Amino acid sequence: MRQHTEFDDEIIAGELTFRQLTHFIAAAEEGTISGAAKRLHFSPSAVSASITELERALDAELCIRRRAQGVTLTSAGRLVFARAKKVVGEVTELNFAVRGHGGDLVGPLIVGCFVTLAPSLLPRLLEEFQARHPRVTLDFIVGAQDELQEALENGMIDAALMYDMGDTNRLNTFTLYEARGYALFGAHHALAGADTVTLEELADVPLVLFDQTPSTRYAMSMFEARGLVPRIRHRTHAFELTRSIVARSDSVYAILVQRPDNKASYEGLPIVDKDIVPPPPPVSVVFSWCKDVEPSPRAKALAALVRDQFPARTI
Repeated sequence: MRQHTEFDDEIIAGELTFRQLTHFIAAAEEGTISGAAKRLHFSPSAVSASITELERALDAELCIRRRAQGVTLTSAGRLVFARAKKVVGEVTELNFAVRGHGGDLVGPLIVGCFVTLAPSLLPRLLEEFQARHPRVTLDFIVGAQDELQEALENGMIDAALMYDMGDTNRLNTFTLYEARGYALFGAHHALAGADTVTLEELADVPLVLFDQTPSTRYAMSMFEARGLVPRIRHRTHAFELTRSIVARSDSVYAILVQRPDNKASYEGLPIVDKDIVPPPPPVSVVFSWCKDVEPSPRAKALAALVRDQFPARTI
């Protein structure tokens, strides 16, 4: 029989629980006790009590709680937060594995997608993944690049489909395909009949700038590389609005990367895309996940499907 030790007493006295860890993680991620309570469907007093119990169990102050400033983690709290995330994640995955009887994938999976890529990438991905793994609850969010990166780092999404423009150093990625910027005109624009266009020709023409990170940076860097400054007439945050404004005009143009097969605006007006010469640098569309997080079996299955769907290519 194993000999009783002081270490056993410490574990028993501490009464560390899964609920305490879950409540602490939620408070750290939400930044407030009230935010954690809303997310977990508990009362704020219950969440606060769980965290106090966890601090007592670990004999350490994990966070500073101020009514007006929310929750601030201490150095011990940051250490516990990182390890608690792994513990809770492993226990959760164990539960899903048991429910799947070691074979079928079971559980939730959330994928993020950059706003302009979503209409062409997500529908097929959702359909084929659900056909392969019907017991996985696959959902998605659509957003800007910085929003997706923050969601990955906060654990709000498991993976993301986005552009790699040199701002993904905190992520693991692999390439789906590469694309290049092009110029978009209404059918009656003077440059719509040209075979190709140059940035020098475009610099003096009013630009409808699709102002969404990282698209803005990509378009502006093309002009900067050639010592040019574009004439910005309008700024938009919506891809289809950009296309619609251009379609109705014989004077403005846009620079975009995503190239839909549909050559008409929402209103059904024709639009014309033209290659730019010399060709602008390519930009990669990537599947990404956080470097510090081991992907779940569901996220790995999604990555495998994406690799099957998109062998790396340039368009």
